[in-house]
Amino acid sequence: MASTSAASKLTAKVVSAAMPKSPMIHSTGNLYQVLSSLPKDGVGARITQARWEKKGIQDSYWEITRVRLKAEGNHGKAWGKLVWKGKPVNEHTTRIRQGLKYLWKDIPNSPNPSVSNPATPTASAA
Repeated sequence: MASTSAASKLTAKVVSAAMPKSPMIHSTGNLYQVLSSLPKDGVGARITQARWEKKGIQDSYWEITRVRLKAEGNHGKAWGKLVWKGKPVNEHTTRIRQGLKYLWKDIPNSPNPSVSNPATPTASAA
């Protein structure tokens, strides 16, 4: 009996380790911890600083374009495009500074504007 119990525990650990992380988990931590918890290391995600919300700054986030993680996702480098109060600050990708300094979090279910909608109807020439 004891061997089957140990085997089932081992099987549960293996299965849970092999399962992908849920995209519905709302992550907080340093920038690199948040990005490492997201699919594709956060590329395409929208990330904001928690202090911006506390200060009442709305519609401000980084749209992540490139990530290089180190130390099991606790350190690294990240690049993106900053949107401040709903307006893009720069069209070019910029390195995100102070990734370890502040508390960051992802914006769940954010639409990805870089993906076109294939269901958009087109006018036919009739």
